[in-house]
Amino acid sequence: MDSAGAGADDSRGAFSLDTIPSLSGGFSSFQREWETQVGEGFPLPTFSQATTGDFRVKGRAAKVRDVAITDVHGASAIRTAALGDVEDQVRMWVVRRGAWTLGGGSGGEHTVSAGQFLLRHVGRPSHFATAPHTTAKIVVLPAAMLRPLLGNRIVTGAADSAEVRLLVAHTNMIHATMADLGPAGVQAAHRAVIELAKAVARHRFDDKEPLLATALAQAAKELADSRLTDPSLSSRTLASELNVSVRTLQRAFAAGGESVTSYIRLRRLEEARLALTAQPGRLSVSELAAHWQFSDSSHFIRAFKSHYGQTPGDCARQARAQGD
Repeated sequence: MDSAGAGADDSRGAFSLDTIPSLSGGFSSFQREWETQVGEGFPLPTFSQATTGDFRVKGRAAKVRDVAITDVHGASAIRTAALGDVEDQVRMWVVRRGAWTLGGGSGGEHTVSAGQFLLRHVGRPSHFATAPHTTAKIVVLPAAMLRPLLGNRIVTGAADSAEVRLLVAHTNMIHATMADLGPAGVQAAHRAVIELAKAVARHRFDDKEPLLATALAQAAKELADSRLTDPSLSSRTLASELNVSVRTLQRAFAAGGESVTSYIRLRRLEEARLALTAQPGRLSVSELAAHWQFSDSSHFIRAFKSHYGQTPGDCARQARAQGD
């Protein structure tokens, strides 16, 4: 949730938890996981009795050296009850749904609404409260690396800006790959978070920075995944959304041994195959081809067979036979 900074080392930790179905003990489970996997240097605030008594939250948290990343969806409201010691850190809130209100203190009250982000240096602890059904990402960053850039500014804006998309994509990738990160991977992941946070503070990022190529490719993939049925989806539209040149985007994908076009085609084939196996016979081959933006049925069949070694019809028949 809202937590304090940690020392700069190669430590890491992560957990995921869903207390929404629980009738009791949800907060205790979260607190135990947090203190075990993330807690050292990142103490939790004191929460209100109403919060601890009705703590229905689905989330995940990760620590990479002196950075903490928390994704949370709170079915119940969350509210602090007491303030801790003096803090010296930078925090970023990215709210996708609901609202996150940062209380009083010297900086005044600020509400981060759905579709917005807020980045600021925190010198004194302050209360916070969320509306029920709030979905947000909170990133805690080392003040020493970002305070000179931020000063007393509070940086706000749209959560779908290019630099925020990159930061979000990179933190999502950290969650997904944490178990496989060695010391060098931890260091690279940490450095990229810091550089992307600086980009958010500047409202721009260096698209020629090699360190950010992986984050750029991941952001483009997440954006493409949300628009696979869009006939206008292309390298050009993705590059425009992410505020980079097509060549820069292509280089970012090439660094991972793939291309933008092949990624889009592969994901469309994967979704078409999922539809075929989940509900065989519901859609015809021509309907699937049109839905997933293949130029015609013949093109779709050739691409499908080339990738999966069987035609869409064979795939559907196999799925029906297995379901009988």
